[in-house]
Amino acid sequence: MKIKIALASDHAGYYLKEKIKKYLIDSGYEIKDFGCHSPDNVDYPDFIHPAARVVESGQFDMGFTVCGSGNGMSMTANKYPGIRCALCWNEETSKLARAHNNANICSLPGRFISDAEAQVIVKTFLETDFEGGRHKRRIEKIPLKRV
Repeated sequence: MKIKIALASDHAGYYLKEKIKKYLIDSGYEIKDFGCHSPDNVDYPDFIHPAARVVESGQFDMGFTVCGSGNGMSMTANKYPGIRCALCWNEETSKLARAHNNANICSLPGRFISDAEAQVIVKTFLETDFEGGRHKRRIEKIPLKRV
């Protein structure tokens, strides 16, 4: 079964998202691009909300988002209780996001990393397994418990 990946970007991340999309397709992943679809100025929440919803619902296995700093996409995605979106700017942060946090969306800072760095981050995110154990206990404590 192919891993299904949701993609989203804003205008600042558009070109890098397109390169990531090509890499993923060439690598055999099934993708859905939630936009944006040009470098024209847009609002990032319009694109991350639908991508985060399909990852949270389990329709897609994981997601990759790109905006200028990676922060806006990450902040928006993390509003969803079933999402653990990590801002990843190098191979090590990508590996730890998966191994220790079981992140299901990776947010990339399009203005601060090269195409080659992005590809390494994406590959690492996809190939790293969650370690479980003490990390599982910790991520189970993330959701707010209202009293």
